[in-house]
Amino acid sequence: MTDAIRGEARGTAPVPLSVLDLVTVGSGRTATQALATSVELSRLAERRGFHRHWVAEHHSMPGVASSSPAVILAHLAAHTRRIRLGSGGVMLPNHAPLVIAEQFGTLEAFAPGRIDLGLGRAPGTDGATAAALRRTNTLNEGADDFPEQLSELTRFLDDDFPDGHPYARIHAVPGPVQGPKGRPPVWLLGSSGFSARLAGLLGLPFAFAHHFSARNTIPALDLYRDSFRPSGVLDAPYAMIGVAALAADEAEQARRQVLTGALAMLRLRTGRPGLVPTPEEAEAYDFSSAEREFVNDWLANIVYGTPDEVRTGLDDLRKRTGADELMITANAHGGDARLRSYELIADAYELPELPELP
Repeated sequence: MTDAIRGEARGTAPVPLSVLDLVTVGSGRTATQALATSVELSRLAERRGFHRHWVAEHHSMPGVASSSPAVILAHLAAHTRRIRLGSGGVMLPNHAPLVIAEQFGTLEAFAPGRIDLGLGRAPGTDGATAAALRRTNTLNEGADDFPEQLSELTRFLDDDFPDGHPYARIHAVPGPVQGPKGRPPVWLLGSSGFSARLAGLLGLPFAFAHHFSARNTIPALDLYRDSFRPSGVLDAPYAMIGVAALAADEAEQARRQVLTGALAMLRLRTGRPGLVPTPEEAEAYDFSSAEREFVNDWLANIVYGTPDEVRTGLDDLRKRTGADELMITANAHGGDARLRSYELIADAYELPELPELP
């Protein structure tokens, strides 16, 4: 399964470049428009040689339209032919393992050999919403049971519960019981050390959320590599990091766009989630000193500016972390700015224009 995980660097990029899509909804825009942008982005990413396009599970966030990754991925699969598609991630404690196995078995049947199953152990939302999703008030239960849930999910994907197991006669369909053998590779996602260590011990690929947990990036990657044990999936560690990056034709344009995402995050962190504000709204906002400090800290972990500046920043980050792949998320108010950013980054790395497949 290693070939399904390890990407191919293109152009002058030192490692494969991929896309993390939060399907953001800007002020004055709709979820329909945001999802249409995701289709455009997937087709652009495929045409310009990006390796993957992942979407992330979030709930009860007005500025995000990616509550149902499997549904979105099915739509993206119908509009692409080459690029790998996956979840970055599905929050395993929110769902029964059998449901995820069947959803991603269906996706694999739609797009054989192009699906990734990235799994997280956080709820992807606030505590009350997590309780509504899980129908329980014991929110820590899912995270504590994550290794057991992961094992159950993997057995459903492989259709290999041992004889005598209560689920031995249950088959996730579509799946191996219908032939041929094969299923999406499983990735573990994290923003701290728990999933890093577990991914290493299980010999799985690991994706770290550098874009919102930058201080933990290098310690988590070190833990992953130190814990790694070769497996039937990987013979050596494979670490990808999610990084917030936005390129524009001029540096000031990039600054205006990333400020919208910073203000949206400030509102989310202070219990005021909403649509992603416009650049004009973000510039006019009267930040308190504490809010300004938060925004400056947030912007410090985003790579933004002209295409050359973004390339330099991404290259420096890769060298510091030793990441095997960079997954870029471009948070901005409008879809046009996000699409333009990926095009400019592809140009900066001289990624080739790939022919469309029938």
